[in-house]
Amino acid sequence: MSGYGVTPLPGLPARVTICEVGPRDGLQNEALPLPVEVKAEFVERLVDAGHTVVETTSFVHPKWVPQLADAEQLLQRLTFTDGVRYPVLVPNERGLDRALALGVRDIAVFASATETFARRNLNRTVDESLAMFAPVVERARREGLHVRAYLSMCFGDPWEGEVPVRQVVGVARHLMAMGCTELSLGDTIGVATPGRVGTLLDALTAAGIGMPAVAVHFHDTYGQALANTLAALQRGVTTVDASAGGLGGCPYAKSATGNLATEDLLWQLAGLGIETGVDLGKLVETSVWMAERLGRPSPSRTVTALAGTGTGTGTGTEKENR
Repeated sequence: MSGYGVTPLPGLPARVTICEVGPRDGLQNEALPLPVEVKAEFVERLVDAGHTVVETTSFVHPKWVPQLADAEQLLQRLTFTDGVRYPVLVPNERGLDRALALGVRDIAVFASATETFARRNLNRTVDESLAMFAPVVERARREGLHVRAYLSMCFGDPWEGEVPVRQVVGVARHLMAMGCTELSLGDTIGVATPGRVGTLLDALTAAGIGMPAVAVHFHDTYGQALANTLAALQRGVTTVDASAGGLGGCPYAKSATGNLATEDLLWQLAGLGIETGVDLGKLVETSVWMAERLGRPSPSRTVTALAGTGTGTGTGTEKENR
């Protein structure tokens, strides 16, 4: 990371898996689609930086997410690396058909903890959306696929306000009972604070959902994403979603800003002595490269700091002073 030292804190995991969501959750909110060759290079750069989970694209109908309409072309361009997972988002059985035809081995479904967002995002009630996912999950598991369940609006909803913990736990239990192998808790509009995070994770544990199956997905609207991540790690979570350069938002919740930047997360984890296997220097270079293609600077503070000084390097080392 840097030459500023490592100071661990008690009770934290030795290693964290970063689920890199930049190519999907990051790019889906861009005003204009990027060329497929740029997306393919982005994924390859992320893998070269050491990521072992890179969420690649989505099979949502292009009418709803035109930025990812080239899902098939992208997957056909990629050279898949052994030991790396390339999950894709699927909304229904048709999406699963498309994924299976291309040899996809990891999928994700996306649910909502609130009725308003379920209707806006999926045009269904919460119960109707869960009923839609059930055959998708069952068939995917029968095919031996890993199935991640995204659960949005776990802490606050722009239309309904604060979301009761019991409401989130109820939907989470339903998703895990249908066979999902991982649950990603989304702070979709970035309103969570560390106490709320701990309370929800404690409630999930009490409901029988173990932390090894839980991931956290924080947006940084109010600057709380890193603090919330630390609170989750203290509860035993070992998978954290993040987006290179802090790309992203949510096209159906306009108050949602960018995801937690992977570089900011890496800086924190490295300072705590937590391994990730991801090279910070390579990731900074990738985010600078992507920012040039998007025509704007990266919102990541770590990217700004390291790209500006030229001192960013991979985990555990630092370039020579100039």
